[in-house]
Amino acid sequence: MKKKEKIYQYEMTFEPNGSGYTVTSKQLPGLVTVGDNLKEAREMAKDAVRCYIEALLKDNKSSKKVFGVYIFVK
Repeated sequence: MKKKEKIYQYEMTFEPNGSGYTVTSKQLPGLVTVGDNLKEAREMAKDAVRCYIEALLKDNKSSKKVFGVYIFVK
């Protein structure tokens, strides 16, 4: 049986904050996370996006689960 998979793309903004990076997304209102360096900020962003989407799905009483979040840098 084939599984269908949805892929969403969100633009994340990584702003230096003096002690690391603050990460936000205009497409995901209220999502804010930080990291001590760019690598940590990317990992924190992955987790924040996963949690954000899972919370939306839970609020909609969905049985769907987020299996992975990937960060691509342009």
